[in-house]
Amino acid sequence: MLIANRGEIALRVVRACKELGIESVLAYSEADRDSLPVKLADRAVCIGPAQVNASYRKARAVVSAALAYKVDAVHPGYGFLSENADFAALCEQEDIGFIGPSSDIIRRMGDKIEAKVIARRAGVPTVPGSLGAIAQYDEARSVANEVGFPLLIKAAAGGGGRGMRVVESADTLERDLSEIMSEAEVAFGDPSVYIERYLTDIRHIEIQVVSDGDTVLHLGERDCTTQRRNQKLIEESPSPALDATLRQGLADAAVALCREVGYKNAGTVEFVFDNLERKYYFIEMNTRIQVEHPVSEMVSGLDLIKLQLLIAGGAAIGLTQQDVVISGHAIECRINAEDPENNFSPSPGKITNFRSPGGFGVRLDTHVESGYMIPPYYDSMIGKLICWGRDRDEAIVRTLRALDELVVDGIITTAAFHKEILDSGKFRSGDFNTAFVAEFLTSRGT
Repeated sequence: MLIANRGEIALRVVRACKELGIESVLAYSEADRDSLPVKLADRAVCIGPAQVNASYRKARAVVSAALAYKVDAVHPGYGFLSENADFAALCEQEDIGFIGPSSDIIRRMGDKIEAKVIARRAGVPTVPGSLGAIAQYDEARSVANEVGFPLLIKAAAGGGGRGMRVVESADTLERDLSEIMSEAEVAFGDPSVYIERYLTDIRHIEIQVVSDGDTVLHLGERDCTTQRRNQKLIEESPSPALDATLRQGLADAAVALCREVGYKNAGTVEFVFDNLERKYYFIEMNTRIQVEHPVSEMVSGLDLIKLQLLIAGGAAIGLTQQDVVISGHAIECRINAEDPENNFSPSPGKITNFRSPGGFGVRLDTHVESGYMIPPYYDSMIGKLICWGRDRDEAIVRTLRALDELVVDGIITTAAFHKEILDSGKFRSGDFNTAFVAEFLTSRGT
């Protein structure tokens, strides 16, 4: 199997392949020639220079490597080509297995407008707003009159916190609509946008699903509310905000959506949860493995990467929903090479000394080691610290202890900032929303 990714997720897939007896071929860029995933893969092939558009996002180069090595399948990891329907279609045309859903499902669920239509058809609640794409100001004004202000304009092809704009009043609606459509055209090659009510006191909650085409299972929820500028910093499971009824409702909604679209492989159904009304609404589906998937693995005991590979190979899951038992509490901190005291600016460079934390319930997914040079071309995440506890309090204490043990000399990381967040009264209370980190930074004067 060819692994078309880098960093910790590439290493994670290499390890799963080894345990399943699958030969791994890692596709890497020139910048990652000396990385740990390259060292540990059975074979490795350089597919281009450091720049992502000339290597990791170059679909034809990846497929050419897959054909040259006569692999059975390609695992895209997350980011890069993982939700690129054209890449998945190219793999299908060349009779190369794609570890994920079909190109048709990736395309349909990647279109935020069509995904909302599918969700409504499955009986899944969606945020009040336009029923389809907005093409002109008159349509936007009509939706605004119905939904009210503030409202949110979102690019249909957007994602990862990009392609969104809050509109506070009718005075700026026409200008904002024009600008976000232009931005969407440039960023995503698609000017389509839709409008929905802007909810101001929300949590971000997602359901991990896995399906073999017949059986659809959920692995509980992950709470991803601790964010900065729509980018997740800390994820946890279960959510401290949900009761048993809401938890079951979210899970049932995610499973219903998967059944409606005929989903196969691992995926994540994302929701916003309105703290005021205690209601949840579907926002999108990620048709790939998520950065934060280890949180669900820690509380369920299931290996999602292995399940992905087995399902892609034609195996049945072999479990029922009753077999999936959620136990304890897990927290994940994304450790980035960034300087929190300098507006989270990137901090590439050489790691002169590295020490991994350990002990019961502690897991560190990383590709770095002492002497590793962090290249400036890619995402700044260098690892994910995931800690399990019997309850949320123990998970927090264990994560703080593990962060104390972590040593990454030579660069600046976000580890100390994570300690501040985890040890704050607001986080420990579990009562917060997506504005929490912004308010925390304001209070500390950064």
